[in-house]
Amino acid sequence: MLVRPRWRRLAFNRATKILAFFLAFWTVLDVVNVRRHLLREAQVVTTPFSNQKIFIASIHWTDEAVLRSHWAPAVAELARAIGSENVYVSIYESGSLDATKDVLQILDTDLEMSGIRRKIVLDETTHKDEIGKPPAESGWIQMPSDHSYRQNWTDWFTLEKDTWVPRRIPYLARSRNLVMQPLYELQQSGERFDKVLWLNDVVFDTDDVRRLLATRGGEYAAACALDFKRPPMFYDTFALRDAEGNEPLMETWPYFQSRESRNAVMRGQPTPVASCWNGMVVFDAAPFYDIQRPLVFRGIADGLAASHLEGSECCLVHADNPLSQSKGVWVNPQVRVGYNGTAYGMVNPDSAGSWPSSFAIAEGLWRNRLKRWLHAFQLKDRTVETKLQRWKDGDAGHHEPGSFCLIDEMQVMLWNGWGHA
Repeated sequence: MLVRPRWRRLAFNRATKILAFFLAFWTVLDVVNVRRHLLREAQVVTTPFSNQKIFIASIHWTDEAVLRSHWAPAVAELARAIGSENVYVSIYESGSLDATKDVLQILDTDLEMSGIRRKIVLDETTHKDEIGKPPAESGWIQMPSDHSYRQNWTDWFTLEKDTWVPRRIPYLARSRNLVMQPLYELQQSGERFDKVLWLNDVVFDTDDVRRLLATRGGEYAAACALDFKRPPMFYDTFALRDAEGNEPLMETWPYFQSRESRNAVMRGQPTPVASCWNGMVVFDAAPFYDIQRPLVFRGIADGLAASHLEGSECCLVHADNPLSQSKGVWVNPQVRVGYNGTAYGMVNPDSAGSWPSSFAIAEGLWRNRLKRWLHAFQLKDRTVETKLQRWKDGDAGHHEPGSFCLIDEMQVMLWNGWGHA
């Protein structure tokens, strides 16, 4: 009677050891294969700017620290590397609560001394001024309920239900469109640009831009970096969607649910996505010049936003871009930017191809597998789909091509930033 249970335990232990060995061997093979691909891609030499004409665009609010320490010097160096005849810098800042304006004035002087053409707008209009305006016909919404927001470290303030407030995304879209105006003014004098490079307040260097511009040999509707604030988690989950339009499955490598996107990032190669921004993005400039329907930044309709939905202007622009289907939107995982110097250094170690670490690769592969397996058995949250369909049913003219950008949030402007409602 004792022999059979003992035999079963031995058989179970043996099977467990075999399974553990198989899984460990599988993991090691995966890590070695991924590491080989990452090392090869990281060693690709960046190409020179040649004679591409590049329009650099950026908006800013209360980001003095990173501008002073990294961003402004990097922009000046980048502009000089591209060459004064091939670059234009357009910047819009409004109502910062710190010395952002001072840093941009220093940058303005630096660019002037280098003969770099630019337009740097330092707007005195604050968020408080924007909120104090009478509600406009579009871009405003009523608070669905009372909501308290932090005034400072100790005090709070409340916006009451039905209070009219400006929406965050339409405001950002208008700011981005203002930055694009010099592109059209220069077109009137016969000058056209090949690429439009948008920069967030990130740490980067000139080689990062060279590598991003060279993504797929320059054949893309748009190409994005990866951005990091607290590595190993990447930052811009609001705008990034995989090749199938899914939100990122996880904030750490290899990020994606879609097989096509996931396999590409595991090889360290340009990764097909539906949309991205990620701190640094370069567009083929052609759609911005379209005579019939020039590409612009926008938010979703106010009526759709009223149902507690939102979509980033940085995602919607890809949904509206006619080149997205023909030339594709891509993330270049070899280009990694940070929102501070520490983050940038962590994701750009001195040894090429050493990020992420082998342990992070092994952990990421298994976490991604488990999440996908669990996801297959979970009921899909159809909250966004239901709200979108209800809005469409309300009027035959209602249409939103960027449905994959939508999330179940409402974002409003506050005097000291923005908040959820």
